[in-house]
Amino acid sequence: MEFLSGNFLCETIVPKEELIVSRTDLKGNITYANETFALISGYKIGELIGKPHNILRHPDMPKSLFKELWKDLETKGLWSGIVKNKRKDDGFYWVYAEISGVFKNGILVEYKSIRTPISFEEKVKYQLLYDQIKKEDNETTRRVIYS
Repeated sequence: MEFLSGNFLCETIVPKEELIVSRTDLKGNITYANETFALISGYKIGELIGKPHNILRHPDMPKSLFKELWKDLETKGLWSGIVKNKRKDDGFYWVYAEISGVFKNGILVEYKSIRTPISFEEKVKYQLLYDQIKKEDNETTRRVIYS
């Protein structure tokens, strides 16, 4: 168990009318980020470009989910699922993510990701699911201490 301090309990709500869009190179480094991505993540676009997309990985997310993501991208060319991301200020936001390959002349050159908001019920469902997966995988889980 670990104690989480800072803004981990502060959620940023993704507006229903917004799309978070990004592109990465084949190693997962961000090559494009739209204004909504920057605003919701708390970064400036210039701070995102060139950084690995996993700077947004929230500690509540099971490692096995990302192994599945990369496996699906390699074998199927796409992946979709629910993700809890970490903001620059250590807050968080939930999204439904769709990731797929971008091809030029039949050659995979990068990945694009489009993320949309999810319902409160989905957030609760997936938080509980991810907590269970992390427990089963013997990963560190959250412990929140109120004072």
